[in-house]
Amino acid sequence: MTKITVKKESPVTADGHMLINGSEAVLREIYTAEECFTFTAEELVNDKVSFFVARKEERAVGCVALVIEADYGEVKRLYVPDHARGLGIAKILMAHLEEQASKQGLQSVKLETGEKLVAAVALYKSLGFSVCDKFGNYEDDPVCLFMEKAL
Repeated sequence: MTKITVKKESPVTADGHMLINGSEAVLREIYTAEECFTFTAEELVNDKVSFFVARKEERAVGCVALVIEADYGEVKRLYVPDHARGLGIAKILMAHLEEQASKQGLQSVKLETGEKLVAAVALYKSLGFSVCDKFGNYEDDPVCLFMEKAL
């Protein structure tokens, strides 16, 4: 079994753009532009953001971003390309993100997703996330599903 490594990287590399563009393409198959609350690679270049890339034999096979807010971290851009699905990479990325959030003293991690993203919602529930009220600057929107997990 080949080891999956996860490291903080710049989102504005070729691999970063490939992963973020892949994530955006999947979301746009399901949601309109107005229903997507995503960050571009350039918007992820911020002191509050850590962008993590999973690699298998040096090949980028997934990503997730941790955005530091006052007392919680927000999960953004969790994505694993089709060719790498089924290997547990999303769980590895989320475990790494939670570990980093804990090391930074955050009390919880939160995320915004949508009920149409059935596999994502199932993953988050399996990792201990539960539905919560909206947070941050999000507006009330029927497509949004907000979830959180205490650390």
